[in-house]
Amino acid sequence: MIQASSHPGELPRATPKEVWPLTSGHATHRQPTSQAAQPKIHPEARPLASSARPPRRPAIRLPRSPDHRLGRRRPCAVRLIDTRMALHAACAAGRGLPSSSSSPRAGGRRSLSAAERPRSVAFAAPLRTRAVQTKAVLSSDGAPGMSDSPHVVCFGELLIDFVPTVNGVSLAEAPAFKKAPGGAPANVAVGIARLGGSSAFIGKVGDDEFGYMLADILKQNNVNTQGLLFDAHARTALAFVTLRSHGEREFMFYRNPSADMLLEEKELELDLIRKAKIFHHGSISLITEPCKTAHIAAAKAARDAGVLVSYDPNLRLPLWSSVEDARDGILSIWETADVIKISEEEVSFLTNGEDPYDDAVVKKLIHPNLKLLLVTEGPDGCRYYSKDFSGRVGGLKVTAVDTTGAGDAFVAGILSQLATDFSLLQP
Repeated sequence: MIQASSHPGELPRATPKEVWPLTSGHATHRQPTSQAAQPKIHPEARPLASSARPPRRPAIRLPRSPDHRLGRRRPCAVRLIDTRMALHAACAAGRGLPSSSSSPRAGGRRSLSAAERPRSVAFAAPLRTRAVQTKAVLSSDGAPGMSDSPHVVCFGELLIDFVPTVNGVSLAEAPAFKKAPGGAPANVAVGIARLGGSSAFIGKVGDDEFGYMLADILKQNNVNTQGLLFDAHARTALAFVTLRSHGEREFMFYRNPSADMLLEEKELELDLIRKAKIFHHGSISLITEPCKTAHIAAAKAARDAGVLVSYDPNLRLPLWSSVEDARDGILSIWETADVIKISEEEVSFLTNGEDPYDDAVVKKLIHPNLKLLLVTEGPDGCRYYSKDFSGRVGGLKVTAVDTTGAGDAFVAGILSQLATDFSLLQP
């Protein structure tokens, strides 16, 4: 059971019953103690076909990720106040996060839209059918669960983060993990909605229990899920993340491939993008096909429609095949963005190790059409640059609980303000 947090900046977190302890390096599964403890099966979660359930696919041994790690300090709370720029960023110390479906493809794969999924989070079996009719997603009070034209459309990954139950340990040393919703673009979409803005998410999750849970969390936070699809042939992405005692974050990803990597151009809700005020994306969707092509097509549709394009590279080196590929991939769409947010570590990475606190170095990253470049400095605040003005704002002192996702909350604060007043980009 996912319970709501008492802190407004945090997403719902798992209760103690959802913690998986490790024994001798292997995960153990909690068995129900009685028949009454068995989860109820949602009527729409039963297979509609009368044929037997297909055999379980054999387990796949995933390759070990390259040992690349990037420690990043994230801002805990920042407000941008300047006589030349009145942007306000809302950033919490807690974790962020938090269509008509295409015809069946060759090989029988079909993606279902979020509107085709039941709303209950308690499913005992996936819904495996190709005869599901699209239906409106309703909120608990019977009102439509999504707005017609969200102001900000976020494109990218939506996944499950597994974080240790204790702080300051490596992934190998963690005694147990708890699950939480994650994915930078999805974090931004939820952050905007929580700030009272209008947002949508475009991406793909697995046709599995984690996918259902994530879709429900988006809906519960009033994020438009018209562009969210389910893939019955791939699992929802998983990420294990920990903050070591020396401040370095450690990541381990399970995407071999995951559903988010399989989003295709023909599955995009382009009208949703064209009607938005802002299109926000990252770089992880650029790593593999077919999602890379879909990503580029989505960004092009936004630019062609005159939509403001926001870009947060959100560097995750373990996902790239090499450091060079990561740098080239991130920079490949750099000049298509109107607003870019990066951390000081990413400045150093993109400039081959130059000083990220040197304004001359940062200004090398400003392309001719860029309207705003934001550089976050963790608890120290942030700097902002444009062709007409620049400045720096110190961070606000807060008691940090968990800085994971704080950068996404920062972006949500910026975009929620820009969506209501583009004149903030003027000197």
